[in-house]
Amino acid sequence: MFDFDATLPFMALQFLLLAALLNAIFYKPLTKVLDDRDNYIRTNTLEAQESLAKAERLATEYEQQLADARRQSQATVEAAQLEAKKITAEKIAEAQKEAQSQREQASVEIEQQKQEAFRTLEQQVDALSRQILEKLLGPTPVR
Repeated sequence: MFDFDATLPFMALQFLLLAALLNAIFYKPLTKVLDDRDNYIRTNTLEAQESLAKAERLATEYEQQLADARRQSQATVEAAQLEAKKITAEKIAEAQKEAQSQREQASVEIEQQKQEAFRTLEQQVDALSRQILEKLLGPTPVR
């Protein structure tokens, strides 16, 4: 069946040379490219995961800072509103005191003017009464 002559070792040697040549020319560069590509993908994936984790940390940190800033601004607004209400209440109380003072002063002035008017009217009534009496009774002798 088989003929063991010089062609069998020659074919085996040819096969080994072809395998070595293919390994050197084709398989090693191809496996190197595949390994390099695998390393590149792995490296980029790790870098992307690290970047994503960093971005998530920063987003969380910024959200917390934003929430803190909102709380602080809300507290500032509330404090300003309380201060404004306090100032408004003080101004209203002050205005009410001033108005009450002016009312009391006006009341005193009105009372003084009323008394003055009564005195003036009494003098005029007395003068008119004397004039009426003089006209009705005639002049009274001076004693």
